Amino acid sequence: MPKKDIQPKYFEEAKFTCTTCSNKFICGTTRKEEVRVDVCSNCHPFYSGATNFANTTGRVEQFKSKFARKDEINTSVQEASKKQKQENKSKDKK
Repeated sequence: MPKKDIQPKYFEEAKFTCTTCSNKFICGTTRKEEVRVDVCSNCHPFYSGATNFANTTGRVEQFKSKFARKDEINTSVQEASKKQKQENKSKDKK
């Protein structure tokens, strides 16, 4: 048998109001009779199907292109350092 006065009060018909789309629905809760939520299932992009993806290429392609650019930079830096070493050697010989 539960102890008296330790259980929270349960509101069976609490009004929930979405602040984004003004959608109202009724649900049970122990919080209070009127609850305001930021996003509901009516306006959330995941549930409404209005999700916009910024990138159109896949993750693998993005990864490959990112490291391909990095490899290009590294090879150009290495070539530049080789040229500089060759120039330094030629100057030392003179």
